[in-house]
Amino acid sequence: MPVSLSKGDNVSLSKEEPGLSVLSLGLGWEERATDGEDFDLDASAFLLDADGHVPSDGDFIFYNNLVSPCGSVAHAGDNLTGAAAAADSEVVTINLSMVPAVVERVAVCVSIHMAESRQQNFGMVGNAYIRVVNDKTNNEIARYDLSEDASVETAMVFGEVYRYGGEWKFRATGQGFPGGLAELARYFGVNVE
Repeated sequence: MPVSLSKGDNVSLSKEEPGLSVLSLGLGWEERATDGEDFDLDASAFLLDADGHVPSDGDFIFYNNLVSPCGSVAHAGDNLTGAAAAADSEVVTINLSMVPAVVERVAVCVSIHMAESRQQNFGMVGNAYIRVVNDKTNNEIARYDLSEDASVETAMVFGEVYRYGGEWKFRATGQGFPGGLAELARYFGVNVE
């Protein structure tokens, strides 16, 4: 049974799954309310240093940059409809042994594409979740079901994988941001034009 997390909870991945080297973060969601416009939610990941910023713009992983320069974080590709046939809508994979020492955490986020022009927000999204899976065994280690009503937010940090005391942990974050992916990227120090 996976560890079920609430907002702010964390779990030691190293203790729950000894020998874990590669993990997949599966993200999913459903449209709860719509005016007919398509929903396109996008997963992204930010490799962050001790100051909470990306060491370089290449450490922002999203649909136009699928692999980090170091090769430790990879995005499986953009799902334009969000529809998931008994699988996650989008997946981010992290090879823990390849994460550079300067990177203290990897924030895994979801944003709504064209949210402002389509007048969409996370209040219109239901059953959103992030789950942590051992990529080699397919064993689900932990899961966080977001239950917050984020009626104005257009981007959210679902969770983060981080180093602490020589082990890897996962924190259920659930932090919303207005301004979509661009604002989220600015927050983490990405040079957005």
